[in-house]
Formats: sequence, structure tokens, C-alpha cells
Amino acid sequence: MVSTSWRRIKEVLAGISAGTIVSVRGWVYRTRSSGNIVFMTLRDASGVIQVTIKKGNLPDPQFEAAKTALIESSVELSGEVKEDPRAPGGYEILARSVQVVNFAEPFPITKDQSPEFLLDQRHLWLRSRKLTAALKIRSTVVGAIHQFFRDRGFYEFDAPVLQPNQCEGGSTLFEVKYYQDKTYLSQSWQLYAEAGVFALEKIYNVGPTFRAEKSKTSRHLSEFWMAEMEAAWMDLHDITEIAKDEVRFVIGQVVEKNPDDLAVLERDIETLRKLSKAKYPTITYTEALEVLRTKAGMEVDWGKDLRTVEEDTIMKFFETPVVVTNYPLEIMAFYKPPDPKDPKTALCFDMLAPEAYGEIIGGSQRSTDIAQMSERLRQMGEKIENYQWYFDLRRYGSVPHAGYGLGVERLVAWICHAENIKDTIPFPRTLLRFRP
Repeated sequence: MVSTSWRRIKEVLAGISAGTIVSVRGWVYRTRSSGNIVFMTLRDASGVIQVTIKKGNLPDPQFEAAKTALIESSVELSGEVKEDPRAPGGYEILARSVQVVNFAEPFPITKDQSPEFLLDQRHLWLRSRKLTAALKIRSTVVGAIHQFFRDRGFYEFDAPVLQPNQCEGGSTLFEVKYYQDKTYLSQSWQLYAEAGVFALEKIYNVGPTFRAEKSKTSRHLSEFWMAEMEAAWMDLHDITEIAKDEVRFVIGQVVEKNPDDLAVLERDIETLRKLSKAKYPTITYTEALEVLRTKAGMEVDWGKDLRTVEEDTIMKFFETPVVVTNYPLEIMAFYKPPDPKDPKTALCFDMLAPEAYGEIIGGSQRSTDIAQMSERLRQMGEKIENYQWYFDLRRYGSVPHAGYGLGVERLVAWICHAENIKDTIPFPRTLLRFRP
């Protein structure tokens, strides 16, 4: 079929006048036939539309091809737009010409398949409407992150994926053979970003991150994407406010650009609209423990990190994200400095999302005390000589600086109200899965 004016299905559903002849192309989403008529639902990346194909309205070979085309066959067709309140979107196409580009074999995915089977067939399951909707929202989220930082004068800064140092704990490192040596996959761009701010001052990055965490929860991936920022001349308060602004901005962009996708996912758009404009509170770790004690009757010893159960319980009492600052210094990474006002705590924060989605952002002010960081590294069993380049940043013109990382998949999962973080990335990598 030759055409110079292919229409997206969304364009047709948006209100092309009834009686207009349009040409569309896509894949068979559903199909059934009855005698001399075929009822087909066609999908493209923008949506789905009903197509009615009647014998006699097009050449017989085309009708027979349409009748035998199975789900996921690729099709080009043209026809007349008709209003039909029973059809998806309120319109259908009465076909006048149909060309089957590729006759699909019987599709292996049917109803009520197990999650593991769908992960095995991920290369095909990407075509499902809900996963497609989530991935379109993910695209908006990542684009919004870039826009947010660029509009505020940040430079995009790339750090190496292959790194010789740990940043978030040696137990979660992925070791990689590097010629005759060994190195590790990046846990974070942070250490290299701290070098970058002395040249560019305000930088950000969106890139892959690898953590060999032996966790099988619905919140963890072994390979995920992190949106990180680092800035000179900023302190803890500065970056927590930027984090709040970023999340509000990203949600606002999704509300504006993805209403149809949110509808497919049955996500209440008004809830998100309110979250894009709301104020997000800041509390300390100590205050968070008090919330657990007084409102939930949950006693947590001061000094213990907040687990998933504690985070979820805290968020039962908040309708918006909450920033939690000043976690115990002893359980924090070596580069997080003590708070001069409360030295047993660190100048750090997490942002927790409501609706039991847990931590979506983590960050801190960065230590400028070489002796203190060296001692922390010794306690962790790290080789101090591997960090001399990092300490050079404190020896030559050091200034206060701070930064944070946002988990892209965790933010997308919350926005989409996904049951599992694996449904926010095209091909999830977990403790038990690294294929297809």
C-alpha cells in the first residue's frame, strides 16, 4: 500500500471528522471474524482503534488476508472514519483497503500467564498496553529530569561506568575483568561528580547504576538508572529543596503529557496533579522514630537504619513525599559529614514516597575532612591509597558541596502505581534474572 499521509491512531481518535478517509498502520491487537465480516482492533504506539472489514468493501484477497491474520500481525490499511460509541475511543474505521505486511505466528502470550513466564517473554510482552504506557511515562520522566536541570543552569556530566572504587559499600560491587586487572561496575557517578563541580559548579547525569544486592523485593533491581546531581556552594538544605522541586516538576510533566497512559494504568490523575503542586515536609530521623512510636506504637532503637516496614509505616501518616534528614552518622557512607549541631548524625537525607513506595531519593552534603573520611574507610577495610585522587579534591580549593541521586525506576513505579519495579524498565535485571 502506498500512502504519503499515515495517521497516528491517536490523531484519528482525537476528532478527525466522521466520513474522512484515513490511512493507518500498526499491529493486530485483537481480532475475530464472523462470516463476511472481520472485527479487528489495531494498535500503534499512540493507541488502539477498532477496524471493521466487510467482504465486498475491498478486494477479496485482501479480505481473506485480514480474516486469517493472527494477533500481532503487522497491517497497513485505509478506510472511512465512523463514530461508534461502543468502540474504544468512540470511533472506528470502515476498511476499504488492507495490506498484511507480516503474518504473525500464533502468539505465545495468552491470558493469565505467570509473572516469570512474562519475564521470559519480555521481548514480546513489551507490546502489552500497560507496559507500553509505563515506558512512555518513563520517557517523559527522563526528559523532564533533563529539562529541569538544564533550565536551572546545570551541565550534563558523564562519569565512567567502569570504576576502581566503591561508593555505596563493597558488598554490592559487581566485579569486572579489565584486561589483566579487575575493576567494578558503577554504584554511582558521585565520586567523579565531586571532581566535576570544581570545574562546572552545577552538574547532573542520568545513567545506569549497578548494585549486587541480594534482594528479591519488588523495589530492587541489580541494574537500574539513577538521575544524580552535584553542586558546589550548596548545603543539605539547598539540595533537599531542589529535590522537592524536581519531583514536583517531573510529576507535573507526566500529568500534562501522559493523561492517556495514566488512564491505561488506572492511575488517578487528580492525585498526581495535587502532588505536583503540594508542599513536601522535612523531618529528622529522630522525629521519624517519634512518628513511629506515637502514631504506630512501633519502637525502633535510635541508631538503626529505617527498613522497608518502618518507611512504609511512616508514610501512612503523610499524603505527600517526605524528606527525612540527619540519619545516624555511624550507619552512613564515609563521605557524609557529621552535623555540627548534632555530631552523632550526618548531613544527609532520603526522600520517601507515599503509598508504600519507600525511598526514591538519597543524598547528602559532602565531607571536606580528609582525616575523618580516611578513618571511616579504614573501619570499612578499604585501601586508603585508592582514594588519594578523591582526597585531592579537598587539597586543592575545596568548597562546600552536596548532591543526591534519584532512582528513576522507583519514581516511575510510584507515578504509575506499579506493583513491581520490574514493570518500569524494558528488560529488568535482578538477583535471579539477567536474560533475555
